[in-house]
Order: sequence, then structure tokens, then C-alpha cells
Amino acid sequence: MLPLLTIATFLPITGGLILMALKERPARLAHGLSIGVTGLTFLISLAIWARGILPGTFAQVEELSWIPAIGAAYRLGLDGLSLPLVLLTTLLFFLSAIYSARIKERATTYVVLMLMLETASLGTFMALDGLLFYVFFEVSLVGMYFMIAGWGYEDRQRAALMFFLYTLLGSLPLLLAIIGFYLSSGTFDMRAWIDMPPLTGLAAMLALIAMMFSFAVKIPAFPVHTWLPAAHVQAPTAGSVILAGVMLKFGTYGLVRFALQMTPEAFTKAGVVILVLGVASAIYGAFAALAQTDLKKMIAYTSVNHMGYVVMGVAVAALSTDPRIRTVALDGATLQMVSHGLVTGALFFLVGMLQDRAHSRDMGDFGGLLGQVPWLGWAFIISAFASLGLPGLAHFPAEFQVFLATLNSQPWAIIAILAIVVTAGLYLRAIARVFLGEPNEKWAGMPDLDRREKLAVVPLLLLTVLVGVAPSWLIDMIHTTMASLKF
Repeated sequence: MLPLLTIATFLPITGGLILMALKERPARLAHGLSIGVTGLTFLISLAIWARGILPGTFAQVEELSWIPAIGAAYRLGLDGLSLPLVLLTTLLFFLSAIYSARIKERATTYVVLMLMLETASLGTFMALDGLLFYVFFEVSLVGMYFMIAGWGYEDRQRAALMFFLYTLLGSLPLLLAIIGFYLSSGTFDMRAWIDMPPLTGLAAMLALIAMMFSFAVKIPAFPVHTWLPAAHVQAPTAGSVILAGVMLKFGTYGLVRFALQMTPEAFTKAGVVILVLGVASAIYGAFAALAQTDLKKMIAYTSVNHMGYVVMGVAVAALSTDPRIRTVALDGATLQMVSHGLVTGALFFLVGMLQDRAHSRDMGDFGGLLGQVPWLGWAFIISAFASLGLPGLAHFPAEFQVFLATLNSQPWAIIAILAIVVTAGLYLRAIARVFLGEPNEKWAGMPDLDRREKLAVVPLLLLTVLVGVAPSWLIDMIHTTMASLKF
């Protein structure tokens, strides 16, 4: 049987190395190879999905000895938590490669960094060895740092440094927790850590605190979110899509895989505190977004808001004693990770396309654009309605499950529903100021989306509608694992 997980993980970086080895590397060749490699990786991820997963265990496990003296091995595997994120990752990188074909400056370096980042991202979601996970987790920082610093906007150097320092320093406590698990168990096998959590009592609580800090920075959750708006505003468009759609999920994925599954008793004891952080992130992110006039910064803050719902769902699952409520909460939280990648990815693409044309992201500079650029306008409106939680679009089934579980288990936390009202207001304001009203003659000749841009954004819009109207195919995949999760 072909080792599809390994092929999918290392195909992107292999493509990057081949590109670097070529003597002639014109931009057209670099982007053609990028689109081909990321497209093939996406197809392989569909084949992985077709092989299926198993309830209560990891499927398609691939394992080789790596550092036997310390019990570290090359281990990859999948379950209902990681498989949806793998599919999301390969899709977003493929669409980002299509969109990035417009970049001509240092195209080869840009493509190699993107392909390296895809390998690191897939490895993070599929690693079943603690040391291997940490290696992939950290390598991802390098690719994103150089993408922001090299192809971002006017203040890109400062934003890239801020991103790198925050996330690097934030991940060091995670390394300490991983070392603690190893010293207590004698292995880096994450399956062993999940089946029999190696730490108890005070040691488990200290490990949880360390992991919560690391993953809260990555999510990012209030109050360690301050690196995110600068990174998003200064990042190139594809960088923002990958950062929001994929890399923020490292934090929420780790929250479930490590914090909840490997320190379950400590997580339950700290569950109320974690729930408060989730509620605070949801409300703060919505109000902070409302205060913005820069479209990109507004969308960045809504990521804090939407990731807050994920934290809420995981915390409610830990606090509830009803298995049905636990499953509903985790199903909703995981579905929210995927829907956020689809919806926010589309929004960042669209704002980038608008900025390419107008060299501005300020809502006050526009007006009446819907008649001039209907493809861009309607795509933004659909994505905005999805982001505010409109029924029939991707966020609704995810957020509904999170709030349903919250209302049944921790009814006081339902105050976070206020954030949905605020989010609706800020997106309706953005639509009105940018796309409705009197047209601004300044933009009379603005072109609508071209074929390349439609290829990048339309698949996300179609999936946003599909997940909203018929989410069962995705929920069933997630539910396979969540219904049998032990913590």
C-alpha cells in the first residue's frame, strides 16, 4: 500500500527542492510547478480521504524508526480531527498557488517558501510523535516569517519580526510540556500519551498551563492576540489566507490533541478559566473588528472572534458530564475550524483583490462598487454573510452546535452570542460602505475578477454553501472520532 500520508507531506518540499536545482527558473515555471505540485497534493489528500478513518483510533498509520535511543520515531496518522484539517490545508495551498501566479518578484524563492510551509503544515496535523510534531510546528514559523518580510506591505519587517518572536517564544513552553511527557513515559509516541496520560496532579496542571500558553498564542486568543492584526495587514494576500486558514488551526488542533487528550483531568479542573478565555476572545474580537475601517484588519479581528467559539466548544466538552453534549461541542468546534478556513480564506482573497486594484483597504475610500465589480462584490457579500453566521452558510452549523452545547452545559457563557450581533453589524456596515450607495467616480474603470482570481475564490464560495446547506458529509467525518474521544 502506498504511503500516501508521507507522499502528501513531502511532495511540496520535494517540488521546491527540484525548482531550486534547476538552472533556469523563470517566474512562469516556478508558478506552474507550484500549482502542479499543490494540485497533486490536494488530489492525494482526496485519496487519503477515500481510504477512510476508524472510530476510536488513528488510521493509515505510517511509522519508521528515527531516534531509537530516545524512543522518537517517524509516525504519521489520521483521525476525524486531523483529516478535515489536512483536506482544508491542501485546498487552501492549491488555491493560494493559483492566486500567487501574479507575483513576479523573486518568484522562485516565494514558491519554495510556500511549498516548505505546506509540508510543515501537513506534518503538524498528521504527526503522531511529539518530537516530530514540534519540528513541523516550528519549521512553519520560518516559511511564514520570510513570506511576510519579503512580500508584505510597507511595515512588513516589523510585522514579520513580531509574528516570529511571539510565536517562537510562545511555543517554548510547549517544548517543556513535551519533554515532561517523555520523561514520564519514556516515549514520544503521542498515541501512548493519549491512551494513558503520563502526568497527573500538579505536574499535569503545569503541563496544561504551558500548553495553553503556547496554543493560545497560536490561536490567537485574548489577551495574547496582539501579533495577529499586524501580521495579517502586512502579509501578502496568500500569506494571510494561509495564516488564517491553516496556521491558526495549529493552536485549536493542539488544544484538543494535546491539552484536552493528554491532560484531561487538569483540563477539566481549569475548564471554567478556559471557557472564560473563549468567551472573552469571542466578544473582544467582535468589538475590536467593529472599531476598524481597514478591511483586512477588520477580518483579522473576526478571526479572534471565531477562534473564541472553538475554544468555547472544547472547554464546554471538558466541563460537561453528558457524552452527547461533549460530542456536539467537539463536533461544532472542529467544524468551526474548517468553516473558518473556508470563509476567512475567501474574505482575505477578496480584500487582496480589491487592494490590487485600488491600493487601499479603507472602507471610506469606496462606495457603490457592486455595480462596477459585481463578481467581487457578490463574492464578498456571500463570504461576509457566512462569517456573520447566516443560516445556509458554513459557520451556522458549527456555531449552532457550539452554542447549543454551551446552553445545555454552561448557560452563563451564552453571553458570547452577543458577538454574533456585533459581527453582523460590522459586516453589514462594510458591505454598505464599500459596495452599496453612491458610486465613487474614482473607481469607474475598476476591472472585475479575472479568470485566475475566480479560480482562487469560487471553490471556497461553493464549499461555504455546501457545508452550510449539507454539512453531514463533513460532520460525519468529524463525528467518527469525537463520539469515541476519551478524556
